Amino acid sequence: MKITGISHLFKWENLHNWWLTKYFFVPLYISSALRSLPGSSLPPPVLLCSSTPLLLLFFKRHALTYIYTALSRKVPNPGIHEFTAMGLLDTKMIDYFDSEQQQKVPKQEWMRERLGQDYWEKGTQSRKSKQQWFKVNLDILKERMNQTDNDVHVLQWMHGCEADLLSNGKLQFQRGIDQYSYNGDNFLYFDDAHSVWVAAATAAEPTKRKWDEVHVLKEYTKGYLEKECLDWLGKFMDYGKQQLKHANVHIFATPGRQKTTLRLNCMATGFYPPDIILRLLRDGMILGEDDGIMTTGIRPNEDDTYQLRDSIEILSTDQGQYTCHVIHAATNVDIKKYWGKRRTTYINDMTYINGHRVIGLLVVVALCITVILVKRRQSSESNPYLILIYFTVFH
Repeated sequence: MKITGISHLFKWENLHNWWLTKYFFVPLYISSALRSLPGSSLPPPVLLCSSTPLLLLFFKRHALTYIYTALSRKVPNPGIHEFTAMGLLDTKMIDYFDSEQQQKVPKQEWMRERLGQDYWEKGTQSRKSKQQWFKVNLDILKERMNQTDNDVHVLQWMHGCEADLLSNGKLQFQRGIDQYSYNGDNFLYFDDAHSVWVAAATAAEPTKRKWDEVHVLKEYTKGYLEKECLDWLGKFMDYGKQQLKHANVHIFATPGRQKTTLRLNCMATGFYPPDIILRLLRDGMILGEDDGIMTTGIRPNEDDTYQLRDSIEILSTDQGQYTCHVIHAATNVDIKKYWGKRRTTYINDMTYINGHRVIGLLVVVALCITVILVKRRQSSESNPYLILIYFTVFH
């Protein structure tokens, strides 16, 4: 059996993190494909993936995205359903629906707690309606392209919005996303800036012409992307604030490649969201790749938080003063941890402080105890979308 246009979507070897492969192969594929079109006006993606496992975002941009994937018929592959739909808040799945369970369900505890049963019941009916809409349009596209039922064909839709979080706490709309892919190829997308549909394939031109004539559809799409989607993004961000997790920062040494070296590690773990800045410094100077810095890139933990580690190979005789500096803007964390030959006292598993400071601290403690005893003696002596429009078929 041949699955047209889908096999390569499930085998993206250049995506190092399993969570990217599991949750982001569809939106990354569609958005990157559309941006490759000649004359495309779409801005650069927010999520940056490359052949290196580095993923650092230095701005407060947030996104609410919904992704739908429909197959023309069932396939025997486990875990691949005839129809799936999921909602994503930034990098986190917040709801899910598939053709097997036939129910929209929350994927975050705060979604379950903050949204009532009525929300999930209406969401389930909406997903079921969209499932039927996809079946109708898959049949239309197969007929238009003279395709048979021998192959499995794939229709995908992604829509949502992106916004920047300003210093005053308000969201500023940046762009709307409403785009379709067919058999792994870009098909059709909505140009939000000009309120027109753009055919990315010849087979999409009849659909473009028809949809452009439906002014209420264009108005609704633009309104949803720029207003309703933004409102929901703000609500979900507010609901999910309890999910913000502070970074735990550690600097520590492990055995190096040689007997005369050490690997010094600067590590942040347990943080959410994944936007973070991590720096390793020597005597106040930031170290980079040219200095031998190695990075794991941001990776997921099992509890939906993230971790990042930078390391460098140094001589065991190195007398430099090293600093692990981590900034996690979402939780207002700005931490510095230190390591160096002058810092020989081992505290709290991974943090070092100056030996002479410990001695001074002990002296102060002793003085305090003495004062308390004297005072005691004196005292004792005194006493936390889209509404389905059935005329928007691909005819």
